[in-house]
Amino acid sequence: MIKQKNFAAIDIGSNAVRLLVSTITEKEGKEPMFRKTSLVRVPIRLGADVFLKKKVSEKNTMRMIDTMHAFNLLMKSHGVEKYKAYATSAMREATNGNEIAAIIKEKSGINIEIIDGSHEAAIIAATDLHALIQNDCNYLYVDVGGGSTEYTMYSNGKTVASRSFKVGTVRMMEDLVEHHTWEEMREWVKETTRDYDDIDLIGSGGNINNIFKTSAKKEGKALSLKYMKDYDEKLNSYTYEERITELDLKNDRADVIIPATKIYVNSMKWARANWIHVPKIGLADGIIKSLYNDSKRKKV
Repeated sequence: MIKQKNFAAIDIGSNAVRLLVSTITEKEGKEPMFRKTSLVRVPIRLGADVFLKKKVSEKNTMRMIDTMHAFNLLMKSHGVEKYKAYATSAMREATNGNEIAAIIKEKSGINIEIIDGSHEAAIIAATDLHALIQNDCNYLYVDVGGGSTEYTMYSNGKTVASRSFKVGTVRMMEDLVEHHTWEEMREWVKETTRDYDDIDLIGSGGNINNIFKTSAKKEGKALSLKYMKDYDEKLNSYTYEERITELDLKNDRADVIIPATKIYVNSMKWARANWIHVPKIGLADGIIKSLYNDSKRKKV
């Protein structure tokens, strides 16, 4: 007997807003299967508003209302039973973040929760990350977003430390990351990883997924530090326009991929890591998993 249900996740980031619809298939005696039914991404770039002017602009408020209204209709079309909408760095720093969330709720029916960095990291960790982590290995997990970078250190299958820094791709593009913040991040990574040998990185975020896809590596294979350095050099040798026409990058990816690659490469250097694993996970995947786990707990 097979049971299927549809859950949805809305991830409101500093660079883009995403809707993920997943179909969960349950069969007695087997692990549930999670299949991505639909993924929609809209590059609203709330961070460009918030990190410069401390608030979401009227223009982007209207775009958000339209997007959430469209997402609501899509969820109805897919027969979604439950959803969660989480907003991260840009919305939590916006002086009008709660006000915008209330307007969106009124206009579109979508209820948005604004979460902090530690909550964000915990949700992502609820994904299949633990399936990748081997108990006798050390990993530094790095999630790079538009407004912040989240780190989690794992050793022997357990979380050792985690930290969120206000260093993100949109923030870096707008030259809003202060030198001392970058230095603080560098020192934290070095200090946290100092007593561990043979550390690998685990990277998540749209940019590292794009880099992995470009590498043509088979799923499950890791990218080397040399590959990441060479790719970083290659990206920087092209103009913005050339990255779109020659490297086939989307308009809203061709700029943010530069600071993102810098964060990943430097994180590998600081942690003395030679390899970075790129599982297909992110905040939206974590939201789906947490919704499913909550639904199972309520039945017990």
